[in-house]
Amino acid sequence: MGGGMKPKPAQVYSNGYHPTKPQNPLSSMRSAPLDLSSVERRGQPTASKEPVTKRTRPHGLEEAPSYCPTEEEWKEPFEYIQKISAEAQHFGICKIIPPPSWNPDFAIDTEKFHFRTRKQELNSVEGSTRANLTYIDALGKFHKQQGSNLTRWPFVDKKPLDLYRLKKAVEARGGFEKVCKLKKWAEIGRDLGYSGKIMSSLSTSLKNSYQKWLCPYEDYLRIAKPGVHQQLELEYGGPLTPSPAPSPMKRSNANTPSGPLAGSPARHATDALQATMNNHPGDADRDISMTDASPLAPPVSSGFTAINSGGGFTAVNSAASASVGFRSANRPLAPAPAPGTPPVSSSKSTPDYRPSGLGPAATKRQLSVESLDPGNKDCGTDKEDGDAGSRRSKRLKKDAVPTVAGSHMSLFRPSAPRIPKDETLAPGEKCEQCGKGKEDNSFLLVCESCDHGYHGACLDPPIKIKPDVEWNCPRCLVGDGQFGFEEGGLYSLKQFQEKAGEFKQGYFENKMPFDPVLNCHRPVTEDDVEQEFWRLVADLEETVEVEYGADIHCTTHGSGFPTAEKNPNNPYATDPWNLNLLPLHPDSLFRHIKSDISGMTVPWVYVGMIFSTFCWHNEDHYAYSANYQHFGATKTWYGIPGEDAEKFENAMREAVPELFETQPDLLFQLVTLLTPEQLKKAGVRVYALDQRAGQFVITFPQAYHAGFNHGFNFNEAVNFAPADWEPYGLAGVERMQQFRRQPCFSHDELLWTAAEGTTSAGAGLTIQTAKWLAPALDRIHQREVALRRLFVDRHHFVADVKTHGRHHRCVFNGKADVECAMTFKIDDVDVPEEEYACFYCKAFTYLSRFVCLKTGKVLCLQHAGSHPCCDMQELDRIAGKDHALYYRKSDEALSTVYKKVADKAHLPEAWEEKYEKLLDEEATPSLRTLRNLLSEGEKIPYELPSLRLLKMFVDRCNHWVEEATNYTVRKQQVRRKNEKGGQSGARKSVGSSAQDQKEREMRNVDNVYRLLDEAEQIGFDCPEILQLKERAEAIKTFIYNAKQVLSQRTTENPQNLEVVEELFEEGQSFNVDIPEVERLSAVLDQLRWNDKAKGKRGCFVTLKDVQELIEEGETLKIPIYNDHLAFFKSQMDSGQLWEKTAQDLIRAENLNYSQLQALSDQAQAKALPVTPETLAAVDQLLYKQREARKQIMDLNDRSRDPDYRKRPKYAEVLEVIKKIEELQAKPAGTLDLEKEQKRHEDWMRKGKKLFGKSNAPLHILKSHMDYVLDRNFDCFDIVNDKPRVPAEPASREPTPDNTKMLRWADPKFREVFCICRRTEAGMMIECELCHEWYHGKCLKIARGKVKEDDKYTCPICDWRVKIPRDAARPKLEDLISWYEEVPGLPFQAEEEEVLKKIIANAQDFRNHIAAYCNSIVATGNEAETQRFYLRKIEGAEILLAFETNFLRQELHKWSPVAPEPPPVLESSKSTRKPRPTKLQKMLAQYGVDDPDDLPESVKGKANSLKRKQLNAEAAAMASGGHMATSPGANPYGAPGGSFFSRHSSDQPQTPGLSMGSGPHAHHSHGPESSSSRHGRSDSNTTTMDLDSGAIHPSFFMGNGIGVQQLLITDNNSTHMLEERLLHGGYHDGGEDGLNMNLNTEAGKARALEIFSRTEVGRRRAEELYGRDVWGGASAADDNDPIGIGPGAEGDVGDSSIFADLMIDEDDDDRNKGHGDSHVMIDEERNEAASLMDAQA
Repeated sequence: MGGGMKPKPAQVYSNGYHPTKPQNPLSSMRSAPLDLSSVERRGQPTASKEPVTKRTRPHGLEEAPSYCPTEEEWKEPFEYIQKISAEAQHFGICKIIPPPSWNPDFAIDTEKFHFRTRKQELNSVEGSTRANLTYIDALGKFHKQQGSNLTRWPFVDKKPLDLYRLKKAVEARGGFEKVCKLKKWAEIGRDLGYSGKIMSSLSTSLKNSYQKWLCPYEDYLRIAKPGVHQQLELEYGGPLTPSPAPSPMKRSNANTPSGPLAGSPARHATDALQATMNNHPGDADRDISMTDASPLAPPVSSGFTAINSGGGFTAVNSAASASVGFRSANRPLAPAPAPGTPPVSSSKSTPDYRPSGLGPAATKRQLSVESLDPGNKDCGTDKEDGDAGSRRSKRLKKDAVPTVAGSHMSLFRPSAPRIPKDETLAPGEKCEQCGKGKEDNSFLLVCESCDHGYHGACLDPPIKIKPDVEWNCPRCLVGDGQFGFEEGGLYSLKQFQEKAGEFKQGYFENKMPFDPVLNCHRPVTEDDVEQEFWRLVADLEETVEVEYGADIHCTTHGSGFPTAEKNPNNPYATDPWNLNLLPLHPDSLFRHIKSDISGMTVPWVYVGMIFSTFCWHNEDHYAYSANYQHFGATKTWYGIPGEDAEKFENAMREAVPELFETQPDLLFQLVTLLTPEQLKKAGVRVYALDQRAGQFVITFPQAYHAGFNHGFNFNEAVNFAPADWEPYGLAGVERMQQFRRQPCFSHDELLWTAAEGTTSAGAGLTIQTAKWLAPALDRIHQREVALRRLFVDRHHFVADVKTHGRHHRCVFNGKADVECAMTFKIDDVDVPEEEYACFYCKAFTYLSRFVCLKTGKVLCLQHAGSHPCCDMQELDRIAGKDHALYYRKSDEALSTVYKKVADKAHLPEAWEEKYEKLLDEEATPSLRTLRNLLSEGEKIPYELPSLRLLKMFVDRCNHWVEEATNYTVRKQQVRRKNEKGGQSGARKSVGSSAQDQKEREMRNVDNVYRLLDEAEQIGFDCPEILQLKERAEAIKTFIYNAKQVLSQRTTENPQNLEVVEELFEEGQSFNVDIPEVERLSAVLDQLRWNDKAKGKRGCFVTLKDVQELIEEGETLKIPIYNDHLAFFKSQMDSGQLWEKTAQDLIRAENLNYSQLQALSDQAQAKALPVTPETLAAVDQLLYKQREARKQIMDLNDRSRDPDYRKRPKYAEVLEVIKKIEELQAKPAGTLDLEKEQKRHEDWMRKGKKLFGKSNAPLHILKSHMDYVLDRNFDCFDIVNDKPRVPAEPASREPTPDNTKMLRWADPKFREVFCICRRTEAGMMIECELCHEWYHGKCLKIARGKVKEDDKYTCPICDWRVKIPRDAARPKLEDLISWYEEVPGLPFQAEEEEVLKKIIANAQDFRNHIAAYCNSIVATGNEAETQRFYLRKIEGAEILLAFETNFLRQELHKWSPVAPEPPPVLESSKSTRKPRPTKLQKMLAQYGVDDPDDLPESVKGKANSLKRKQLNAEAAAMASGGHMATSPGANPYGAPGGSFFSRHSSDQPQTPGLSMGSGPHAHHSHGPESSSSRHGRSDSNTTTMDLDSGAIHPSFFMGNGIGVQQLLITDNNSTHMLEERLLHGGYHDGGEDGLNMNLNTEAGKARALEIFSRTEVGRRRAEELYGRDVWGGASAADDNDPIGIGPGAEGDVGDSSIFADLMIDEDDDDRNKGHGDSHVMIDEERNEAASLMDAQA
């Protein structure tokens, strides 16, 4: 191939043809995968079902058994096979159908899998047919050579005469002369199937035919056969019986006496000649054919021609273009290999085979090996490749890559090495007798059949004249019996499936009868296939050729089962039935083989088609075999039991003796069938079975088996060896040695490996192994010792002869000397098997080997010296000259190992002997001895017949000892009978009663005497027997003493207690029920009760203890007149009375502590039995009362301390008040403390009102003041925050969170902005006038409402723009006044310190800016500075009223923005939007305005909310003289017009912002509007501005009538007032003077607040005061006081500033009895939550 061309990929054609130049190894080939759904597989719809009824088979064969193991049986294969083998081995074979759940995956890659086949001609595999055809072929050649062609069958009675059958019939009757003499021709004619009508002519025709055709040939055979057989014996190196035939696949590398040396030219010439003869003459690019295959023979021009053939012997069904249909068995297609030719090498991936000797005979597995890798065909002599003829597979090398795609089967059997010849000449150019070429004085005849040449003079008889006709050599005319299968094609599984299917369809297409029902040919059944198979096998004329892929090595092609290497996660990879694991099972003897054996311990696979067959054979070494069908058509098996193996072999020899003449090892070759009919006639039992997909077939040792396939299928098989195989294995090895065939492994090595445990990884030798191993070792040990002794005796004899009787100093006696020529060595080193295989008989010489040091040949002791291994004389060889004898094991080692195994195997018998001896020598054996013997037996892992009996006896003795121990050793625990005491009334369960009954039976005193009797009956000895006897005597003594004590006892005698206790303990120790023990127990319990009751008198005991003591006494039947019992009953009555009195006092609503104290003193003084819990509760109440009183008195005293700093803190007072509330009665001084608490809290409420937190909880005041101080620190800062030119924000930061903003001291400080005077953060907006930046969050400006072109004017520049405020800002003067009240408080105020700081901080700032608030010195130049300080003042949380009003007026003067000057501010209120109350939400939910319109289910809840709101308003007015109900809250519906609102005037447009154009349009309420018109919306109340003049003071104290008098007269006064106003009741002059009060300002305000709640009320107000009473303010204006709208999404948390809390829905009961203070507490709690929301 040119360098520029790329190699073409390998091709495989569908017909199996493989190209002559495959470029790639077969393993790299790829073909279409096999569709597994197209084949019959287990568990699939394609699977063929097992027939219910067995069909009738040809030849009347019986069925072999089939087994279906359960899931449990299937778990362990060897156990199951052992279970069925007793029955199945009598059939030779059996079938096992796995459980349905067992279905392994098919693990072979069908794209890569390729294999070679063998061709099988069916009528050639049958022995009788092959003998017939072979004989006829040789007969035709003979007559053609004689000049009379046998071109057609002779006819008799118009039928062709079978000359072979005629010859056999004559031989059976004594020969030709005897038949003629006895006139047996007519009888022979009848046997041949001719009619008896013309007997005389029939006899004449048969006689004439015999004389004409058979007599000359038979006479020639008698002359030529001895010479041919002698030639064969010379070639084989021994006689034909037993067979010396070598393996068809092996040739020896050894230098034989009859062959040239390895390096001789003749040797090289032979190799070249062999290559030429095999059709690959040195051309490496030629396709590889079978090594022993010959080129197709040319058509034979002479010889026998069948009547149905045009020329040569051609089957009627063979194609015209095909080769000759029949090849004679005595015309080998492959020439015999020359001696010394190197062995055929397999590819590196195939198992290595060992060359040995002169080509040893192969096992059946050796008849078929892996095909050669085309790429390695030039490496046939590679030393790494083993001999192709051996089955042994050395462990594959790690770097070996499988390159072989298939395995072809048996080749034609080659001849063994012959005598030395001139190997430089090709066949036909030399004489096969003398080995010389053509000579001048002789001619060379070339055989027409085998192409071998012979000198005429070398023939016997010699031929002097060269014949002109075709000439056949005597060997071909006589026949050498060689036969084998020709190599087939190369296929993938899919290709072979297609071929098999096409062949089966084409073959049966016209053979089956037409079915009129189905309108087609009847389907082919299994019966049809089986009958047709046996017909074709026996048919002489019709030759059908099929192909069979058999013996394919799993080592190179992979197994059909998953393996741990390729499929580690597949559970079937470790399944014990996996054929890759079965040979190495722990119970398989093959696990002791040190290396893998392909086909034996490593599975082989088989791919079959219809009619492909495997001939009669049994397994190598007579092993078991397991065959599993992965998928495909049925495979029919025939089996012969091992018991009939000898009958079968005799039947085969009798049927075809011609084949056995030159091939006595014919049955090893797997090439011959004999019909079951013939075998049955010979008395051989033959059984059959059909194997289908997913089924196993097991063959048993020595059982012959054969079979054929019904179609395309795939099977896998392997050998295994249970322990019972060993005797069969030894017999198999001896049989192979008899026929000089090399075994697959050394049987001796397997046994010694098992004995030494070298392959069991420390598992050691088990008895089960020793049982089969001991007799096996005994046999080989005796054999080995005898052979060694025999050889040594021969050696001594020869040495004595050579030394003429002088004493011989022999190495075998340990006296090495130069006199002894023998080299002797004991060497226990492993050597390759080829180095210890006998050169003659091929047996492995594992234990002893005799080695020729000259030639290197190895002989066993049987053939040592006697068989020529070199050119020395026999005596010299035996004497040991240039020879050596190696022992693997010394005699002592052999004996030691054998003894070790024998002793192990004898362990069960030794134990049995010891057991028998013990029983014979002792009448009552010791239990200890019996136990020891039992322990020894249980440690022996083997079934002991006597062990079960001994165990039963020992168990009985142990049971006796255990029962007796109950009465001799164990002490009885102190117990009480269940039927007595506290359990007398308890019901017992059935199980408990049964247990008690059993316990009573065991404690029967009669058991002691019964046990003594049983000990006598059982007949054993132990210490417990003597102990029990002593115990029986002690019981008798005890009973006597107990009766004496019971007869004279008195319960009052304390000394009697000790006597009874001692006697009772003694009775209990017997562990049996004795009546006297029960009586002693009752007396003892009474004595002990008296003693215990006496000890408790005068001591404090609980009521429960007294009750239990009395109950115990009554249970023990203490007399009622007993002094102790009467005393404690009296005590119990007193205690129960005390308990009842104490419980009543504890549960009383008003505790009487004096009575509690009296009860406590009574319990202590009189030592009454009381309940500890009740007494502890009484004492606890008294303790709490005392402690509370102490704390109250202490607080009251400290609150009056002149030094304010020493007064108690308010938190301490709260804690004490909380504890007092838990008491059921208030201690003395509580009222004084509560008054002081209220006075302190009034001061705190005043502070809350200053900060606009009237409804907030009291504790919120402190946290809010901390917030105010923190805020003021930034706004009133005069050190760091000074007037400056407007600054531009440098960066942006996230929106301010709840943490404090950066301070001036912070190193990260930057410029501060806005009214809050803090750093830049979040969205900021710039004032168009002063250019100051403001936080959007501070001004409640939503991010989404600001546009790029909007202009904004800040509240500092335009007073009309309102600043959103979360709380009211108190005036500094009010805070100072509030602070001055601190020294007069009863408790230390927590708010004092922070209030002091707030005031100081504000005063410092006021002093600082005083210069800028002087109207005399102020000028317009200071406008920006004034604006700066006004911004700081507006951001602070307290109001500097003078400074604020002054700076606002000044800024309006110097920089006016609004058309009118700003109004004077006297207060700063919260601007938070009101939030609907719960009642308003409820009204909105149901879409009504009046609570009366609500559904009945919620009307009660609405009234409750309404009542709570009114009570809260009244309480707020009562707590301060200037608190009023918020006029802006409408409690029912949407907020209405404000009662105190003024008419709004249109606000002038702010410069830069349009009122309607953007979100920043601000609405002004005119110069009269205050900064806030709404208070806190959460409670609908607010603090009114008293200084604004909007409300007359008489509203709060008008006409001397207080608000509380006006609004709260009783619990229902508010509701009644509301009803009267709404229904026009104000015209009535009732007691309350309602009509008169409505004319006052206070009365009018209250009335309008009530009227504003409903639409009806609003109309009533308009009737009373006019239509303008409500003013022009709208709810919308009130809800958005600064006009900025809701916050956007970006201003997270802005809405929380406006969040309000609703009044909690407390039950009405919580308001009853607690007055206004509880209402205020609720309001304070709500205010706290609201403030926390605002801060968040």
